[in-house]
Amino acid sequence: MITLFGGVAIAWPVVARAQQAPMPVIGFLRSTAADGFGHLVTSFRHGLNEAGFIEGQNVAIEYRWADNQQDRLSELAADLVRRQVSVIVANAISAPAAKAATPTIPIIFVAGFDPVNAGLVASLARPGGNVTGVVFDTIGLAAKRLGLLHELVPKIAVVAVMLDPNLPGSGTELRDAEDAGRTIGWQILIVRAADEREINAAFAKLVQAGAGALLVGSGPVFLGQRQQLVALAARHALPTSYVTRPYPEAGGLMSYGPSQTDAYRRAGIYVARILKGAKPSDLPVELPITFDLVINLKTAKTLGLEIPPTFLARADEVIE
Repeated sequence: MITLFGGVAIAWPVVARAQQAPMPVIGFLRSTAADGFGHLVTSFRHGLNEAGFIEGQNVAIEYRWADNQQDRLSELAADLVRRQVSVIVANAISAPAAKAATPTIPIIFVAGFDPVNAGLVASLARPGGNVTGVVFDTIGLAAKRLGLLHELVPKIAVVAVMLDPNLPGSGTELRDAEDAGRTIGWQILIVRAADEREINAAFAKLVQAGAGALLVGSGPVFLGQRQQLVALAARHALPTSYVTRPYPEAGGLMSYGPSQTDAYRRAGIYVARILKGAKPSDLPVELPITFDLVINLKTAKTLGLEIPPTFLARADEVIE
């Protein structure tokens, strides 16, 4: 808009700015605390960037963290709905709360379990409704992970498996571990933990039972407490297998599973497609495509383990 004032033409940029479309807002919801999960936020932003969206320039992100207090998730999800975000990205535990909060706002989940059995989507190929996402399914890997652990400590008799009882799919993880244990000839000791205090209690139980190794199950609770888990495993000289790379990076012995950071990157790409007009019902649930075997050689030496050359040759990353 241009007007004359004292014979001088003056432009009014405020009017032009007012006519610009508002910046879309993404709701980022996790059941965990923010601390220790910056790498996932970074990966999510990378996915957005690949699709042309940059936080603070042409998209805004509202972050909501439940600090492992699941009773807060419903209100946090409702708050994002009141904020009228364009799309919500949610981790596995917070996704049901997001779905319950809105039947219309698109939801992109990042989950480590079967979203069909959990009731998030109708099917992987045709999700239906307002929900789809990316799966980095670690629950079906118990047999593979126990097999890898058996290569390193074949002579032990009892292996503990730590599960989060609140995680959807933990029942499947339990059955897979017990079946694999019978095949190998190991006794499987199941211990359950859902927070820091219960993790300490679980370690006391498995040490008392004489477990010779530990398999830590899936879930954001364990990932958030990875420093505690790694420290306890080191204190008790317990060879331990984890599901994702951040554990051996923190000093754990080894991990095998799909890349969670890549899952969040692909979730960022899916969110970008939603912002460009795609419907969640038209976006099939994406399955994991990258699986990493990571071994911390320093931790292995501390435990007195000799890692076979053939094992090292199969590793995607060796931390020294």
